[in-house]
Amino acid sequence: MFQGQIDLDAAAAVQVTAVPDTLFEQGLYWASGRAGLIDLVAAHKWFNLAALKGRHDAIAMRREIAAQMSESEIAQAQREARAWISTH
Repeated sequence: MFQGQIDLDAAAAVQVTAVPDTLFEQGLYWASGRAGLIDLVAAHKWFNLAALKGRHDAIAMRREIAAQMSESEIAQAQREARAWISTH
């Protein structure tokens, strides 16, 4: 159990810190095949979202993934990213 004190003045909002990192981790998850399956469309989607939320290293990862994808796969990933944005 936590027994310390939280400094609320110095704390950053979860949205500011965790969201880009979580999105980036999702990209890594699908790009690496941790689930037993590599899904480049899902990886591109999550790296794209992480980049939009400020994770600059996600741009390079998205570019690397896109080099292995067809144009239709990239378009699908972009549609899925837009759909995610509209619901979150």
